[in-house]
Amino acid sequence: MRVEDSEMVYNRMSGISRFIYEVAPNFDAAGYILLALIFIMSAIVYKLGFAKKINFWQNVVIYVFLFIGCLVLTFLAFFLPIVEGLIVAAAILIIYRVRRLNEHKKDSVVQ
Repeated sequence: MRVEDSEMVYNRMSGISRFIYEVAPNFDAAGYILLALIFIMSAIVYKLGFAKKINFWQNVVIYVFLFIGCLVLTFLAFFLPIVEGLIVAAAILIIYRVRRLNEHKKDSVVQ
């Protein structure tokens, strides 16, 4: 690969992906770090927004398919702000969950 091509790819990367590739010791490790970050953030968003109480084996199946989906998202995350979007989604769901808990505490105190 030519140096010009490498610079063009590097300049088109999203912010967190570029940061991971700068900090990681090599490109293979950076890819695995990006995959792990996407999987962790996706699991947090799933748990905060969509998870219900289900059996352990059903949970395992859901997380396996979530991991397979994260493989696809990792390829998109090089040039699209996937990680940034997951961070925003997690922040919104955390704020919603905290506000809901506070309202529930106020309702139980009033009664």
